[in-house]
Amino acid sequence: MEYIISVGTNMGDRKENIERSIEAINLLPYTDVIRQSSLYETEPVGYARQQNFYNILLVVDSIFEPNEMLGACLGIESGFGRLRTVRFGPRIIDLDIIFAEDQEIESRNLLVPHPRYQERRFILEPLLELFPDGMVYGTDIKPYMDVLEGQEVIKLDI
Repeated sequence: MEYIISVGTNMGDRKENIERSIEAINLLPYTDVIRQSSLYETEPVGYARQQNFYNILLVVDSIFEPNEMLGACLGIESGFGRLRTVRFGPRIIDLDIIFAEDQEIESRNLLVPHPRYQERRFILEPLLELFPDGMVYGTDIKPYMDVLEGQEVIKLDI
C-alpha cells in the first residue's frame, strides 16, 4: 500500500531530524520511501509562539495496514523522544499519515485522509510538487490551494 506521510520538526537539528526519520521509515520491514518532496521551512499553524518548522512529504510503499503504519509512525516519534504536551506546539518530530492510497478510514485512532490537510499549505504545496496535476489518489487538491491565505512556505535548497 502507498502512503503519503508528512514529517515535520521544529526542535533541535531540524534537517537531521528529517533525515533520521526517513532512515527510520526505511528500516521498517517491507517498507520503502519511494519518493519525497523538497524540504520546506514553514510557519507554525495553531500555536504561533515557536520556531518555524521543517516539513517534507514522503510517498511510502509498505505491506503495513493503515493502523500498523500509524503504530510504526508513533513508535518512530517515541524513539525520538517526542512528548505531546502543547497541542500544535513544538515537537522534535511529527509523522502524520495524510493519505493511505484512496482509502477512507475513520476510527478512534486514525482518520485518513488527514482531516486538516486541506487547510495546511505545508501539506498542499509539497503534494502539488509530488503530484503536479493535483490529483492525489483520485482527489483533486488544487481547489484547496486556491482558497488558502497566509501560512508562509519556503522551499529550501539544502
